[in-house]
Amino acid sequence: MKWNASYALVLLFVTAITYWGAYFVENKGKKKRQRLVAVFTILTITPLLVFKYYNFINDSASEVVGKIGLHFSLAGLNWAIPIGISFYTFQALGYMLDVYYGRISREKCFTNYVLFCSFFPQTASGPISKASELLPQIKVIHPFRYEQVRTGLQILLWGMFLKVVMADRLGIYVDTVYNNYIHYSGFTCFLASIFYSFQIYGDFAGYSLMAVGIGKCLGYDLVNNFQRPYLATSITDFWKRWHISLTRWLTLYVYIPLGGSRCSRYRHYWNIIVTFLVSGLWHGANWTFVVWGGLHGILQVIEKALGIDPKGKYAKAPFMKRLGIVRILVTFILVNFCWIFFRTPTIKDAWGYISKIFTCATGLSQPIQYIPVVALIFIMLIGKEVMEEFFPNRFSFFNHSNIVVRWTSYLFVVMLIVLYGVLDATQFIYVSF
Repeated sequence: MKWNASYALVLLFVTAITYWGAYFVENKGKKKRQRLVAVFTILTITPLLVFKYYNFINDSASEVVGKIGLHFSLAGLNWAIPIGISFYTFQALGYMLDVYYGRISREKCFTNYVLFCSFFPQTASGPISKASELLPQIKVIHPFRYEQVRTGLQILLWGMFLKVVMADRLGIYVDTVYNNYIHYSGFTCFLASIFYSFQIYGDFAGYSLMAVGIGKCLGYDLVNNFQRPYLATSITDFWKRWHISLTRWLTLYVYIPLGGSRCSRYRHYWNIIVTFLVSGLWHGANWTFVVWGGLHGILQVIEKALGIDPKGKYAKAPFMKRLGIVRILVTFILVNFCWIFFRTPTIKDAWGYISKIFTCATGLSQPIQYIPVVALIFIMLIGKEVMEEFFPNRFSFFNHSNIVVRWTSYLFVVMLIVLYGVLDATQFIYVSF
């Protein structure tokens, strides 16, 4: 409301529609329930379609008809997207669909449901909570617990480090190169793409950790949205670790209703691709996001067809488990090149950027500012994630039994934030989604 008070009405509309939608679809006949849930689903996503996709659909349709000699377009809409509309729309819609599928009973207290839809730590950029997880927590009193608050502040501190030190510091280099990539060398473009992979991870994981940390300080447990995604051994594994709450939502409400894996092999592949096309569109109203989502879907289909994913239904190559670090590196490189489509404004720019890398084009070299700090960031991040992945519960600075080690760790991270954090209120990347 501080940003644009009228946009709070959009949140209230989505909240009210899904609340009453759940009321009407519960305990009705099958055919009636199907019609009602379809109507309320359309009403729920209408603000999202209007605010986020109207101009995209309008421009795309105009371009298509223009190619056949026709010139027609609707008036464009010049407005900003309400903060967090994709997140709270999916969270509210998930609640209504859970009631429809009989997974939960509808919430009878409207004020409890309002808090579920607008719980402030997660409203802007998630994570997307399930009603069965968050609503029961809203209904109980949360007394002060020192251990819980301490854990919450630890999570909050690390999340802030990822955002203002890692993401925003790397973002200076990334923006410089991406915005003028045509003038830079192939190596510089490749390095900037690597930095962007870590920038978007630090930015989004940092926000998610801060949301989880604030929630825990208040006594609430929110879903962990990231699980060391760049240590994934396949694209399928990556999506079990990256934006976990969205992956879960898409699995429950898109992938499984399409048939999931309980169908023929090729229908299963189609279900995967459709799910990730939806994921791409969810991220933004641009063809670059559609391509990004489609590439992730196609890569997962290839993994399953070739048996590269050892956990896949059609796995034929169990020896792939033994490749270890090679699989992690290959997966990271594939994810990294997909991020180029995510970062660039047009598909043409994405291909131009990739061409720059693969042709080893000559050009300017962008010096890295604060090289020791950037090196320290990567050492801290990779060291922490490798230790947690391969040596869990072996050693942790923040949770060390020695109070001197703990407080030295806290003060060291705080010092890095104060000295090297980009403290200029840089916006979170995922707020625009």
